Amino acid sequence: MKADYQQYLLKFKRPSGTSRGVLYEKETFILEISENGNKGIGECAIFRGLSIDDRPDYESKLEWLCENIQQDFNFLKEELKEFPSIWFGYEQAVLNLKHGGNLYFPSSFTEGKSSMMINGLIWMGDIYFMEEQIHEKLSEGFHCIKLKIGVDWKSEHSILQKLRRKFSKDELELRVDANGGFSKDEAKIVLQQLSDLHIHSIEQPIKAGDWNGMAELCAETPTSIALDEELIGIIDVNKKQQLLETIKPQYIILKPSLIGGFSGSDEWVSLADQYNIGWWVTSALESNIGLNAIAQYTYLKNSKMPQGLGTGGLFTNNFKSDLELKGDRLFFKK
Repeated sequence: MKADYQQYLLKFKRPSGTSRGVLYEKETFILEISENGNKGIGECAIFRGLSIDDRPDYESKLEWLCENIQQDFNFLKEELKEFPSIWFGYEQAVLNLKHGGNLYFPSSFTEGKSSMMINGLIWMGDIYFMEEQIHEKLSEGFHCIKLKIGVDWKSEHSILQKLRRKFSKDELELRVDANGGFSKDEAKIVLQQLSDLHIHSIEQPIKAGDWNGMAELCAETPTSIALDEELIGIIDVNKKQQLLETIKPQYIILKPSLIGGFSGSDEWVSLADQYNIGWWVTSALESNIGLNAIAQYTYLKNSKMPQGLGTGGLFTNNFKSDLELKGDRLFFKK
């Protein structure tokens, strides 16, 4: 068995506003494992400024993996536990080597017989840009829209009010993602305003790391709270359990690239189910390679909620996609 990797820079079609600033390109690494004439492809989708493995020794750890690719699965998992995006790429490559073609998790989804509902994502920007995106998503047939908020709450609140006047909660599910943009006191006010508009949920209302503050909000909130960045960097399963027991959120958001791949996501799902906490899966600016693998994994989790999966359409130089969007349903092109 041999392995190699290469860096790849994804170019955004238009600059995309996030809580990390405006993005023009997204760095990623493609891992290839070969054995007996077969090969498996995976994506080590590091997210600079957000991943815990955004470290100076990232590429040297990738080189180490390629040199030690024949080592035992559990040994590699332990060695890579602080590099969740590298482990994620390794898991993909091993699965793809096993199943071949463009498969990671064969199912009725990959046979083209089933699909998944996803939410439409509205990027941060001025009010005109956000409204333009919303009209586009509604015309495409989305029934669940997620808006990034926390930059200009007055304008963002106005957009939500307009949407809710036009569409009832039964017609359009609205989610918001604050990326830790509010203080605890601000968040209490915002949570009530969101409740008045029948908003489904808010992701990460305050910055990650304040477990007691988040627990206080979750205990009193009139709007469901979902943990997102809060999960990043929590590696030990006992600490994961401690986090959920302390905060008691209504939902958690699973981003395999950031939380230890499929095995890391499985640990969170198992604990969430144990504590009756809801969850859904979200992509994190992966290329179509990682996105394809995440979509196949997500389908097998049998969640009935709209998932936060991208469609690969953000970049000018993305890889060929196996996914196709029809309305708000994601299909695998057989």
